[in-house]
Amino acid sequence: MQLASLLGHAQELLALIRESGRPADGVIDSFFRSHKYLGSQDRRFIAESVYGTLRHLRRSEVLLWKSLGEQNHRIGREDGLLLLIVTYLISIMGDEPLSAADIRPRLKSGPLKELLPDLLQRLQKSELHSFDDVVERIAVTHSFPDWIVVKLVDQYGEDGAERLCASLNEQATTTLRVNTLKASVEECQEALRREGVETTRTRLSPFGLVVPKRINMFQLASFREGLFEVQDEGSQLLPFFIDPKPTARILDACAGAGGKTLTFSALMKNRGEIVATDVHHRRLEELRKRARRAGAFNIRPRLVKQISDLSKDASASFDAVFVDAPCSGLGTIRRNPGLKWTVTEESIRELSEKQKRLLDESAPLVRPGGRLVYATCTLLREENEDVIHHFLRSHPHFQLIHPSAYLSRWNLERHADDQFVKLTPHGDGTDGFFCAMLQRVS
Repeated sequence: MQLASLLGHAQELLALIRESGRPADGVIDSFFRSHKYLGSQDRRFIAESVYGTLRHLRRSEVLLWKSLGEQNHRIGREDGLLLLIVTYLISIMGDEPLSAADIRPRLKSGPLKELLPDLLQRLQKSELHSFDDVVERIAVTHSFPDWIVVKLVDQYGEDGAERLCASLNEQATTTLRVNTLKASVEECQEALRREGVETTRTRLSPFGLVVPKRINMFQLASFREGLFEVQDEGSQLLPFFIDPKPTARILDACAGAGGKTLTFSALMKNRGEIVATDVHHRRLEELRKRARRAGAFNIRPRLVKQISDLSKDASASFDAVFVDAPCSGLGTIRRNPGLKWTVTEESIRELSEKQKRLLDESAPLVRPGGRLVYATCTLLREENEDVIHHFLRSHPHFQLIHPSAYLSRWNLERHADDQFVKLTPHGDGTDGFFCAMLQRVS
């Protein structure tokens, strides 16, 4: 397909993502399902151009406006999206042989078409100006909103915030969790090798594999047979922190489609009981389908309006309650870079209140001596430590327990940061995760 047409598809896809506010990966999957005529190389160019533009959106905007100078008022919305993609490819990637002939057919503005050759020359030489303000420098260089950078600098310091922002702009690797109900890690590797897929062992997860090349794993026979799930290494680790016994009764209070629920089932060797609740019927149906494929038979999906619905027949009955709380998801920006531009300070405040309610509703379900485990895939203190400290102030019959005892079995002690578990892309090569372990003492 000609480059002009590919740029047009990328422009259309970027507009869909920006208008919908949905995660980019879901929009991109839907887009390609409705454009089946696109070949694999075409899809790769479109996806990588759009993902790259989203990752470097603010930097691309600054470089584009600088190169346009006094002409920036002439840009309409559609032309602006196209030129942002062009800016990313030329000024940031620097290896795309774009010409005015490739871009001109997609532009609507006549004056812009005339300015295009000069604009492309300026983009090739365009560089960011120097910054006096630390927050602005990090925010523009790594394309983040100022308010996020302010919070990250406060939590991680200037150097830590910059390394974290840089790592969130990197493309995440594809990692698999081997389903040990059906195969050992070695057996899964061999099955994948027979299908032409080479893998290496993960650094942290004892049941994880890294796939160096980008492959559609969901089309493989080994996936259909339930030998593995595609799952970030950090996400794989969270159920390990609970270390559930085969005889345990576990509540996965925000199970969703069940990625961590299935890990619980494997760790428990298909014994005990896992009650998996969610407020969305569609997600639980997906969990049922995945459980059948995995051969996980100790999972009991249950649709609820709220966690407190379980209090009548399950009060103080669970050995462990796992609250994988709805959150901003800022720790997963490597996979969904559009999150940078949809999450707001107001949404963080609303999520924090929801997270506090979830913990309050979950607490009565834990038996005395049992554990309440809270986890998120975000990086912000308001959704993590602040939620836990708020809970402890109003629930004196719970205490925070240091996770090292539960991590030692898997040689993960070093990932306990003070009293919490924290995983970051720049420190651990995983998505960003937070986990706190609480014990009911009476």
